[in-house]
Amino acid sequence: MKSRPMLSLLALVALVAFSPRVLAQSTTPASTASSASVPDLSGVWSGVLSNNLAAKGTHPPLSAWGLAQMKINKPAHGEGSTTVSTDPVDKCFPPGIPRLYYHPFPMEILQVPGRVLMVFEYDHFVRNIYTDGRQHPADLSPTWMGDSIGHWEGDTLVVDTIGFNEKTWLDRSGLPHSDALHLTERIHRADHNTLVDDMTIDDPKAYTQPWTAKRSFALKPKWNIMEFVCLDQQLNFDDYQKKTLGSSK
Repeated sequence: MKSRPMLSLLALVALVAFSPRVLAQSTTPASTASSASVPDLSGVWSGVLSNNLAAKGTHPPLSAWGLAQMKINKPAHGEGSTTVSTDPVDKCFPPGIPRLYYHPFPMEILQVPGRVLMVFEYDHFVRNIYTDGRQHPADLSPTWMGDSIGHWEGDTLVVDTIGFNEKTWLDRSGLPHSDALHLTERIHRADHNTLVDDMTIDDPKAYTQPWTAKRSFALKPKWNIMEFVCLDQQLNFDDYQKKTLGSSK
């Protein structure tokens, strides 16, 4: 089986420029159905880049704090983009959740008793979703990925995540969040080859009301998770820029 070519940082920049933003929609109630069997979500999944493009000028309901924070953020893409970006991802800091879903790199879902793991090709971040009935710890310390617990409702994995720090953006346009972010996801297979994640973003500090987004993924049965180290790519990109700028003088 041939290896899948690894994306360079230049390819990442090009692909991310056309990747979808988180799309604000109306909030819908969750189903309370339950099932004794555990569905199989395992496999390597790649985000569908043409899915749910935000309409031009569409924004979720930012609070005064959220609007001020978004003005501070200086994205390299989208509305208000600048040549000098303050995007944490450009400095190889963790993208966090849900932004990791919007990178043009696949993820692999693995299921073991009491846990669902998401292994991301981008810097090999690992997300643990505990399904053993535990609750969130009372003394959570803020982290990049937050603390995730889940349960099954029929064929849907319902994931509840809190305990985020304020160091990540929700998307590449600079949508902010605070440490009060509460992310709820409903993940299910729409069909064998399609995974859908319906997300509800509830952050009373950054937004005036909860809002929703959807992300779809395509199954890639012949793909493997490959090595990608952001810092290696960043150093290569910096070297490329120096050579390019130097040759243009």
